[in-house]
Amino acid sequence: MTKFHRPLVLCCSVLALSACGADEIASPGSGGDIIINNPTPTPSPAPSPTGGASPVTAAASCPTISDALTDSGVLNVPGGTVRVCTLPRRFTASTTLPYISGVAYRMNGRVDVGTDGGPTASANDTNVTLTIEPGVVVYAGTGLSYLVVNRANKINAVGTATQPIIFTSEQNVLGNATDDSSQQWGGVVLLGRAPITDCAAGGATPGTADCERDTEGSPDPALYGGATPTDSSGKLQYVQIRYSGFVLSANSELQSLTTGGTGSGTELSHIMSFNSSDDAFEFFGGVVNAKYLVAVGAEDDVLDTDTGVQAQFQYVLSIQREGQGDSMIEADTNNSSTGHTPRQDTVVSNATFIQRSTAGSNNAAMLIRGGADYKLLNTVVHSPNRSCLRLSLADTIQQTGTDENGPPEFRSVVMQCASPAFLGTDGVTEADVQSIFNAGTNNNANFTTTLASGFINGSNESAVTPFNASTISSFFDNTSYIGAVRDSSDTWYTGWTCNSAAANLGASNKACTTSPVT
Repeated sequence: MTKFHRPLVLCCSVLALSACGADEIASPGSGGDIIINNPTPTPSPAPSPTGGASPVTAAASCPTISDALTDSGVLNVPGGTVRVCTLPRRFTASTTLPYISGVAYRMNGRVDVGTDGGPTASANDTNVTLTIEPGVVVYAGTGLSYLVVNRANKINAVGTATQPIIFTSEQNVLGNATDDSSQQWGGVVLLGRAPITDCAAGGATPGTADCERDTEGSPDPALYGGATPTDSSGKLQYVQIRYSGFVLSANSELQSLTTGGTGSGTELSHIMSFNSSDDAFEFFGGVVNAKYLVAVGAEDDVLDTDTGVQAQFQYVLSIQREGQGDSMIEADTNNSSTGHTPRQDTVVSNATFIQRSTAGSNNAAMLIRGGADYKLLNTVVHSPNRSCLRLSLADTIQQTGTDENGPPEFRSVVMQCASPAFLGTDGVTEADVQSIFNAGTNNNANFTTTLASGFINGSNESAVTPFNASTISSFFDNTSYIGAVRDSSDTWYTGWTCNSAAANLGASNKACTTSPVT
C-alpha cells in the first residue's frame, strides 16, 4: 500500500503520526469541529441518467436514537437542502440510523462503534450493533473522519440493489467532487478477534490471543487480533465507499474498507470502492469471505492482503483510472515476520482486472510475496502497459514448509500484458514465475482481450474453459465462465454502484460525482 502522495494543506491540527508499510494499517485521529456555511455548490452535478432527481427538502429535525445525534442545521445541496445530523463520537448502545428523506448523517472525526473488548470475550464486552438502513448517506465533515467497528461490536449496514448505503465526503454531498477527486476522508474500519500475525508485542505467539496489532496513527488504541476464527464484525452489503484514503502523514492513510482480524462470521458482499487514494480493500489477518466487490479508480492496490489472512473472494471487478493505480493484487510483505503462521492463504476466483496505469512501485499488475499461499482462478487480466505477474522471495515459491501449500497456483487465468509478462525478484527468477504460471491449467499469458464496455466478457473470454472453484471450497460457485461478468445479461454490478469517466456500470446508476442526497 506504500506510495507517494501529493502534499495536502490541512484545515485542522496536524498530528504526528507514524508511517505504515504494506503490512500495516494507519488510522487517522479525530478532527475538530467545523462550521457548515451552507455554500452554493459549483458546478451542479449532472442529473441522474434516468432523469432529473426530485428536489430534496431538509427534514424538520434529526431522528431520536439511543446515543443522541447533534442537529447541526441545514446544508444547501444541489437541488435542495438536507438536515445534518452529526453522529456521536462513540455509539455506546445498539441503535439504528433510519433512512429519512432530507437527512444526512455526518461524522466529525473518528466515530467508534462500541468499546474495544480485547482479544477474548468477557463480561466487559459492550456488544453494540450499529444498524444502518438502506438509502442512508453517511458523510465525513472533516478529512480526519472515519468509522471504526471495535472488537466485540458489529455493524449491520445492509442496503439493497436499488438503495445502497453510501459513505462519502462532504465535498461529494455538496456536489463539488469530480471524477479525479480522492483522499477526502478516512474510510470504514472493521476490527475483530480472529488470528493474525506480525504481532505488536515482542514474544507473542502469532495466531493466538496474545497476538494483537494497533491501528497505527490513532491517538487512542484501535486494536485487532485474537484466537476466534469465527468472530463476527457484522454485515456490509450493497454499500458504496467514495473518495476515501485521507493522507495523515507520509505513507499513512486508510483504504475504502480496512479489516483487521475479522472472522468468518463477518458478511461482506456487494461493496464498491470509488476513488480511494490508497487501496480499495485491505485485509489484515483474520478469516475473510467476500463476493461481488467493485473497485473503480483506486490510486494504489485493489486487493491488498496481509498478516496471515485466510481469504476467499469471488466476483471481483476492478477498473483503474487512466494514469492512476498500482497493482490489482498485492499479497503480503517481505519482512522479518514472513515465517509466521498462520501463513496467508488467499483464493480469488472470477475476477476481471483492468489496469490502465503505466507505472507503480510494484512493477506489475499482480504482486505475490512474503511467503503467501495464493490461488488465482477464472480471471481476466488486461494490463497492456505493464507486466502482469511478479513473484518475490524464495519463501513464496517453496514447495514445503510449516503451514505451506506450495507455490502460487493459477487455473484458467488469461492475461494481456506488456513485455515481459512475468517478473521475479528476491530469489525468484522470471523463468520461475513463468514456469509456475504455466504449470496451471488453461492459462494464457499471450491473450487478446475482447471485453465489451471495457469489462464484459467477449468471444475470446467466453471460449476459455473455466475451473470448478467449488472444488477448492464450498464458498465458491461453480461458474460456466471466467471473469467477473459473464455477458451482457449478467448485471450483478449495476443499480447499487455509481458511474464515472473510468467505468459506466449501468444506465440505472447515478454519477459518482452526483450528490448522493439528491
